[in-house]
Amino acid sequence: MNVVPPLADISLTPRQTAIRALFDRLAPQRAHWLRRNSYFYEADHAYMRFLIPAGARVLEIGCGDGQLLAALKPSRAVGVDLSPEMIRVAREKHPAFEWHVGNAEEPAVLQRISGPFDYIVISDTIGLVEDCQALLETLHRCASPETRLIIAYYSHLWDPLLRLTERLGLKMPQAPQNNLPTADIANLLELADYERVRREWRQLLPRRLLGLGPLVNRFIAPLPGIRRLCLRNYVVARPVPQRQKHVSLPSATVVVPCRNERGNIENAIRRMPAFAPDIEVIFVEGHSKDGTLEECERVKAAYPDRDIKVMRQDGKGKGDAMRKGFAAARGDMLMILDADLTVPPESLPKFYDALALGRGEFINGTRLVYPMEAEAMRFLNNIANHGFAVLFSYLLNQRFTDTLCGTKVLWRRDYARIVANRGYFGEFDPFGDFDLIFGAVKLNLKIVEVPIRYAGRSYGETQISRFTHGWLLVRMVLFAWRKLKAF
Repeated sequence: MNVVPPLADISLTPRQTAIRALFDRLAPQRAHWLRRNSYFYEADHAYMRFLIPAGARVLEIGCGDGQLLAALKPSRAVGVDLSPEMIRVAREKHPAFEWHVGNAEEPAVLQRISGPFDYIVISDTIGLVEDCQALLETLHRCASPETRLIIAYYSHLWDPLLRLTERLGLKMPQAPQNNLPTADIANLLELADYERVRREWRQLLPRRLLGLGPLVNRFIAPLPGIRRLCLRNYVVARPVPQRQKHVSLPSATVVVPCRNERGNIENAIRRMPAFAPDIEVIFVEGHSKDGTLEECERVKAAYPDRDIKVMRQDGKGKGDAMRKGFAAARGDMLMILDADLTVPPESLPKFYDALALGRGEFINGTRLVYPMEAEAMRFLNNIANHGFAVLFSYLLNQRFTDTLCGTKVLWRRDYARIVANRGYFGEFDPFGDFDLIFGAVKLNLKIVEVPIRYAGRSYGETQISRFTHGWLLVRMVLFAWRKLKAF
């Protein structure tokens, strides 16, 4: 069990001393305030559990009595707080966790804590911090490149109402807060060498009110424009990666789903640059009627210097083929190349570099930036793709200009995490694109788009049905709303 250090070891400013004294007084009443505002805390914890999967290593700065840490079900939990009384209560409630009394802005406090952590949480604390930039910089010592920093705080639009509810005894008293709108928090993150991954707004009505609150928060609060009025704001960030080449360049596996694409198979190999020192190519054939499987085997034999594998999918659809290929892949990096070659194989080095250099953790191609070749995409498809990109950018809180571009790239280790967390969404996606996109968003991966020049087909016919697949896309929008917004 950790021993609380003497208060003399804690160096505080007069403001921090006053904050510590306030929370020491409030510690015995904390359970009362949690019960009185139970709906608010339940909704907040539910969204935090969405952001942080169970079993993660979590450090919380300003942990109070540990109720949020306990709700996250971490494999390792460490809490730091200014208030000795809060830590005393936390230790009594959750003796298995690790607790520290101290000022996290001082490097010596965090030096006592061994890292790194998967998640660092600053919940309702950023407004009390003396030097926010210094704290954020100090937290790097507890982070790895994969760590996610989550800042949760109140919108300052609610300040007058919150002060009123305090006077009426409806809300726990709070110390004076820093004036930190989201733009200022984003600026502080940038100054401290973090980059924002996502942001979200929750809880337009933070009371149950006979069931009205959950209905409003599920169906009205997420709407564009209205969501900016919500009480609860969340920002997820990651440490800025070092833009350096790997000492040992990563290997890559290119999965090529193919059905009735016999005329494109050899070109996929012949035109693919040697963009990595070790490239594995896996053709996953989908019960073609034009001899595609036989052509894959012929090309494999014709290029013995290339590591080519040929598989036949068990089910149907590109999503099934992608999952089969990824499960068999051995490369550090997983890439998808559609066999129609409308995304040119020559563009793969751009995707490889974007991931290898740390510019993103999920690299998505976009066909809608450069002018396309004539008849590369039907007019109605083009209009629909732009519309769905706007919808999904809103639903995912990350900018997407083209959700259906076939080429997507990610680390194999991150794909393993998507598979492990697939239970939240289920195997719902016949395309394969949304299985990866939704999974990447759920894991708070940094998403970057690479523009490509979309080419017309030189062989075969499109296998996209405007109306059948259009209806599937509408269903995807509704599915995303339910799983990412309305919960």
